[in-house]
Amino acid sequence: MKAIIIVILSLTGGMVSFAQTPGGIERKQLFDYNWKFKLGDDSLAKLKNFSDTDWRSLDLPHDWSIEGKINPKNPTGGAGGYFPAGIGWYRKTFNAMPAWKGKSVSIYFEGVYMNSEVFINGKSLGVRPYGYSSFRYDLSPYLDFSKENVIAVRVDNSQQINSRWYSGSGIYRHVWMNIANPLHIADWGVAVTTPQVSSKQASVQVKATIKNETAFSQSIAVNTRLLSGRFKDAGNNMMRLTLPAYSEKEITQTIKVSNPLLWTPETPNLYQAQIQVSKGNELADEMKTTFGIRSLKFTAERGFQLNGKTVKISGGCAHHDNGCLGAAAFDRAEERKVELLKAAGFNAVRTSHNPPSEAFLDACDRLGLLVIDEAFDGWRIGKNKHDYSVYFDKWSKLDLETMVLRDRNHPSIFMWSIGNEVVERNKPEAVVTAKMLAGTVKNIDSTRPVTSAIVKWGNDWESLDSLMAVHDVCGYNYQLKSAPADHERVPSRVIFQTESYPRDAFANWKLVQNNNYIIGDFVWTAIDYLGESGIGRWYYSGDVPGEHWENDFFPWHGAYCGDIDLTGWRKPISHYRSLLYNNKEKLYMAVREPKPEPLEIKETWWSVWPTWESWTWPGFEGKNIDVEVYSKYPKVRLYLNGKLLGEKSTTENQEYKATFSVPYVSGNLKAVAVENDKETETAVLQTSDQAAKIKLIADRKEILANGQDLSYVRIEVTDKDGVIQPNAANRLNFNIEGPGIIAGVDNADIKDTDPYTGNSRKAWHGQAMIVIRSTHNAGDIKLTVTSVDLSEATLAIKAIGN
Repeated sequence: MKAIIIVILSLTGGMVSFAQTPGGIERKQLFDYNWKFKLGDDSLAKLKNFSDTDWRSLDLPHDWSIEGKINPKNPTGGAGGYFPAGIGWYRKTFNAMPAWKGKSVSIYFEGVYMNSEVFINGKSLGVRPYGYSSFRYDLSPYLDFSKENVIAVRVDNSQQINSRWYSGSGIYRHVWMNIANPLHIADWGVAVTTPQVSSKQASVQVKATIKNETAFSQSIAVNTRLLSGRFKDAGNNMMRLTLPAYSEKEITQTIKVSNPLLWTPETPNLYQAQIQVSKGNELADEMKTTFGIRSLKFTAERGFQLNGKTVKISGGCAHHDNGCLGAAAFDRAEERKVELLKAAGFNAVRTSHNPPSEAFLDACDRLGLLVIDEAFDGWRIGKNKHDYSVYFDKWSKLDLETMVLRDRNHPSIFMWSIGNEVVERNKPEAVVTAKMLAGTVKNIDSTRPVTSAIVKWGNDWESLDSLMAVHDVCGYNYQLKSAPADHERVPSRVIFQTESYPRDAFANWKLVQNNNYIIGDFVWTAIDYLGESGIGRWYYSGDVPGEHWENDFFPWHGAYCGDIDLTGWRKPISHYRSLLYNNKEKLYMAVREPKPEPLEIKETWWSVWPTWESWTWPGFEGKNIDVEVYSKYPKVRLYLNGKLLGEKSTTENQEYKATFSVPYVSGNLKAVAVENDKETETAVLQTSDQAAKIKLIADRKEILANGQDLSYVRIEVTDKDGVIQPNAANRLNFNIEGPGIIAGVDNADIKDTDPYTGNSRKAWHGQAMIVIRSTHNAGDIKLTVTSVDLSEATLAIKAIGN
């Protein structure tokens, strides 16, 4: 019997804060502010004395593609959402502080898309092709302490098409300056595991790599202290050692934690670790980080066990973009994405098909969302001319090592993925490559299983057995129906579905529930995204037919296969999926869009029938409209204007669904759950009158005045009584007063090519969204939204100082 037993305590790598080194210098300093940017190429821009006075000033993170016009002539094509790409330069002028002399100074980029080259005072520090890899460069030999210094970054995203989805362009994640003493903890040099975890005690093993970059042997002490919530001491360990000149050493410390608070998606308990390196009475380096204690185990007999309890995965795939913000990884945008996934009932996410931002993983740790961290989309054989296959042989090992080293201490991560639908999957060399990649992961972290997403169309699925055997857990794309037969053939195989069609929610749920060796399902996708234009679309008779890879469907410039749309609205399929997997949601009602006769509605592979929270269908009076009720109650009743239309069973045999065909009459439509012959929970849809008002709903009315914090404001067009008018398509105009700017606007209509960075947007199905970004000034921000024939609406948001 093959079993993978994993017990880990994790240090959340992105949630690290550094104490001040001797002299009062912050160990890690945000380097996002006051950059210069210009779209276009100029080889002289790398030079220190180059004049950038006419360049645009901006703060990071930044994505120039989202600022451009959506145009069918743009080289990114439907894959990239028809957004512009090209080449851009960034420059930042700064002073090297006198206190930095004699220290190790490096610059750290969390992500630059793509083909970046970084210069310091005209000197090239290196190139990094893969746009999702984090990287750092040593600046110490090149700093000028008598004059200003200039960091210049060339970003080349001109070689298109290089991605099957929207990538964005630019320095779209954070940049940091790291200043450390010559005697310090190595970057990504901490790894923590626990050989044993129980409710009574956890054995915590902390490994730390200490570097001595001085010309002398150093006798040091390393003290690791663990703190629980509210900074209660959970244990500590002291170790003394001697490091020769210009050397490094990995040390191991073991600490017992009594009565540990375990990390789960429901209770994402986090601790804090403090690691200090001292020489005599002098503190040389200190690192603080959060971590979570939990154990993992994978077997065919009991599936996936978290802390000894079997957990079924209700997962979703998610690309890295943030809708109207493009690829820009603002901390709040990344956190909100996790909030949306949690609210939709997901307990896991697959970061398809690349490592995510550190802020995203931090939020998963903090809020409780399991993560499959995925390295890249393919291996040596490409899916597009300029994709990762061009770089695989030279860069894949380093990129994979970077992902695992950076992310290995996040408690949310429970699997590593080494690829997705690799083209060469049926060739013997694919097995060799998979072994190499899995070995690369295991050399750094042997505590989590390795997986990848495998697909095969045709009747020779068994031919992939040799490739699957290299994996600890096998990911099936759209092939979960093959799992029962595979289990008969390979009983030890642990299986999950890495991608699935949204419409197959019930069938997949049933397979997961009824078979221990199937640990879960990840729908494609959890959230709509830009690029891969047209996937998930439905269309009408006379429109261009086919799937998203068969034709050009402009103005479609994104994917509509998500459970959640680009504004954060949960589609009916989201409520249905959550109802299957969770007990929090037990009744929901929506209406299937009626066919606009004589036209018909056509579906595609990743679509579901267009279904809306609406009982406002002018022009369909007297015609039958299908009303869907999803229910975990045994029966439901449907009322229209107080009159009972019928009662239907909603048990598992009915897939927890009831469909009523109702002649349309405006008014009040009410679904009522029935249990033990008693009416309980209700769901109501009310016909809306003419659009009259604008309603503004902010997710946060206080934001930090740090130039990066965000408030998402939902806009609803309603009738005079406050009922959303779902057919409203009014042009909405936005005005901001005070210390805030418009970061993005959206309405979830992936056929609307209006700019995502404008001050105007049409409502779609009566809704839209504006994202407000803080400046560096505190004060009151006033948003005013106007539209012809609608009453004006205002909203106040306060920007508070750090």
